[in-house]
Amino acid sequence: MLSVHGRKPAAVVVEPVAKAALKVGLTPNAVTAVGAIVTIAISVLLIPSGLLVWAAVLSGLFAAFDMIDGTMARIRGGGTPFGATLDASCDRVTDGALFAAIIWYLVYTVDAHPSTVAAGLIVLVSSQVISYVKARGEASGLRMVGGLIERPERLIIGLVGVGLEGFGVPNALAISLWILAIGSIFTIYQRLIMAMKQDKVADQT
Repeated sequence: MLSVHGRKPAAVVVEPVAKAALKVGLTPNAVTAVGAIVTIAISVLLIPSGLLVWAAVLSGLFAAFDMIDGTMARIRGGGTPFGATLDASCDRVTDGALFAAIIWYLVYTVDAHPSTVAAGLIVLVSSQVISYVKARGEASGLRMVGGLIERPERLIIGLVGVGLEGFGVPNALAISLWILAIGSIFTIYQRLIMAMKQDKVADQT
């Protein structure tokens, strides 16, 4: 939802940063790659170590790179097929690293209840499926826009849970993971329904 409605408010901050990055000679692809590498490092180093507050704050900060590179490409007159592929690939890897690190923390750092670990595994898998359904649908010529839990919602809910857990709020991470698990399954259903309805319309025309 936020990917559809949240970009205009964020543009007030993102556009000046994107213009500054272009002025110093950075390319959108370089920003994509650096953002991904740093975000992955933050997740896999800080979360398993129990430094949850720092992980949430820094991950949230560098997640903004995901908007900066796209804005840079738009200012330059449009992105390239490789840039779009790189960006989508980095998004999948960084999401996977974040929730894999959370699962590692649950299993090896705090010995969490198996149900919480199960929620984390559901989120890890379903987050990739949500993106795949969209990509596969669009590759087939369908319009796959929207959904309850897209990447911005996933990052916000996940990182808020991580941060609150770091501040000592009981069950904050478990609750956020279950919200994401249920919401992500529903989002897969939403997108499959989108694809089915459009496919039926195409058959009737």
